[in-house]
Amino acid sequence: MKIFKPILGILLMSSIIGCETKNLENSTPPSESKIKIMALDPGHFHAGLIHKTMYPEIDSTIYVFAPEGPELKDYLNRIAGYNERNENPTAWNINLEIGPDYLDKMIKSKPGNVMMVAGKNDLKIDYITAAIENGINVYADKPLVINSQGFKKLINAFASAKQKNLMLYDIMTERYEISTILQRELSLIPEVFGTLEDGTLENPAITKESVHHFFKYVSGQALIRPDWFFDVEQEGDGIVDVTTHLVDLIQWEVFPEEILDTTQVQMLSAKRWATELDLNQFKEVTGKSEFPDFLQKDLKNDKLQVFSNGEMNYTLKGKHAKISVIWNYQAPEGTGDTHYSMMRGTKADLIIRQGKEENYKPSLYVKLHEAQFESLEKAIQQTLQSKFPGLTITEQSSGEYLINIPESYHVGHEAHFAQVTERFLEYMKAGKMPDWEVPNMIVKYFTTTQALEKAMEK
Repeated sequence: MKIFKPILGILLMSSIIGCETKNLENSTPPSESKIKIMALDPGHFHAGLIHKTMYPEIDSTIYVFAPEGPELKDYLNRIAGYNERNENPTAWNINLEIGPDYLDKMIKSKPGNVMMVAGKNDLKIDYITAAIENGINVYADKPLVINSQGFKKLINAFASAKQKNLMLYDIMTERYEISTILQRELSLIPEVFGTLEDGTLENPAITKESVHHFFKYVSGQALIRPDWFFDVEQEGDGIVDVTTHLVDLIQWEVFPEEILDTTQVQMLSAKRWATELDLNQFKEVTGKSEFPDFLQKDLKNDKLQVFSNGEMNYTLKGKHAKISVIWNYQAPEGTGDTHYSMMRGTKADLIIRQGKEENYKPSLYVKLHEAQFESLEKAIQQTLQSKFPGLTITEQSSGEYLINIPESYHVGHEAHFAQVTERFLEYMKAGKMPDWEVPNMIVKYFTTTQALEKAMEK
């Protein structure tokens, strides 16, 4: 590939990342033996996290198409940090095209075979549609859509991807969290769990709650969020954003590898509410000195109202589920994002807690009802040992049993991006996904967008 002298703006970006920048006009078609990633408008830090690890199947050159701005700089800095770290440094090269016509440039030159997108959620479905229509596989951060209008486009995108034999896959990192994996595994052992209760609106069969924070550290650095992250018209309400993971986990745990349908979802109730940010907090997390014009509509008494919080109650195949997501400004010292989950079985409850007593690490507890301890002990020491060696059990003063998980399994949220990427690469190599993946993605986004519709009725 011929190397050209870049323009000044591109040269400055190239010096940030410490690798060469190439002109795409003379790019050669991607080799079929390698996955070649095209990063489109990488506005969210998740876009960089998939590159924290190198993969044999992925070419070391990342083709980046983006508008100039702080989000691009952050993305390039993040990859530079991975390349320059002392332990297991990566070796990514950046091939960069900057300009307002970044999407057209990607479609025209098409130097890669997979578009990776993580950024403004209101634009994402149009990016996806354009990629699929032009024969490009899609690997996208959640959520793919943030409203019912986007959901209709997503249905068409999946249909087009099927016709063209292309992959369209969202990044579901939470399937790789060890406490969730073990919760799922134990729920599939009838001697321990029995079967999932049907539940009620007041006492759901399965509950998932996620607490997040606007100010946080990622890869050891304070996270700077773009100002549009706080605009629900661009980022989406909380009830259609983080809840994507929680809806996915309910489908994945309760109905593993089962093909679901939107007719099996009944949305019972939903609500949304705001987290307030003052100007100083907004400055700290965005680096911006004032609220931009597009957020003026969301100011009340000089405080920004961010509708990042939501709750939904629904049934899936008759099983009652409750999901809630909460965003606070900053976690107390020594804490972080947390996850709570309960599956109520006829013989036992499986509970994930991540509070002070757990040192803010996801921990799995089993509360026995009809099941006997011997059944739980056998499940841990025999059934699960082949998959997860080292598991043990400790009885708690409450009468619950803590599943002791070796530290090596707690790899952390950032490492999950490599795990889900490896799964995507398996699907690419096979040329297909399991039969349940696409139908269940459709059900997932139907559920989240229906929840928003229900919440907006009030």
